[in-house]
Amino acid sequence: MYFTEKQLRIMQFIQQFRTERGISPTLEEIAENFGVTKITIYEHVNQLERKGALKREKFRARSIELLVPVEERGDRFSMPLVGKLRGDAPMETAEPREDFSLTKFLPLGKDCFALRVHGNAMKEDHITDGDLVIVEKRADANDGETVVVNLDNGKTTIKRYFRAEDGARLESANGNTGEVYVRQPKIQGVVIGVVRSYSEK
Repeated sequence: MYFTEKQLRIMQFIQQFRTERGISPTLEEIAENFGVTKITIYEHVNQLERKGALKREKFRARSIELLVPVEERGDRFSMPLVGKLRGDAPMETAEPREDFSLTKFLPLGKDCFALRVHGNAMKEDHITDGDLVIVEKRADANDGETVVVNLDNGKTTIKRYFRAEDGARLESANGNTGEVYVRQPKIQGVVIGVVRSYSEK
């Protein structure tokens, strides 16, 4: 059974929502999570229903039930966890065998995108040149969060965010004390993860 990437993300969100809250999300809640209209989600849910991936009762807001659990889609995001390392000590073999699933660290159910970072302006936050940052699409942020933001001059940057009386104060994380004040910052999203490729370092 084939699912589009969007359909998989919707299924993941429904499953995560049910696990955390014990009830199914409404179409409005799914739409709000992905930043789309209720009609768009309605169309996706109808397609998933036709494929036999879920069922729901009409005129009941929280009746969505997954028939194809997401965790049963295969092991392409898993790898064996072979042991533990303690300094210079010999490796301890993992017994019994464990699997390490990347889905535990992926932002399932969130609307995200990735950006490759150039430069070391955020190195104190362990974000260095060549890293990929995982960004959750959001239009606002809390003080101290690292954001991708459009500046007044039209450029886009990654900085620590702090509210200010006349806009926002943006800080680098590289030991410099320089600050940037922006009157109307347009936040594109908040950094929620970093992926480092050592082969590119």
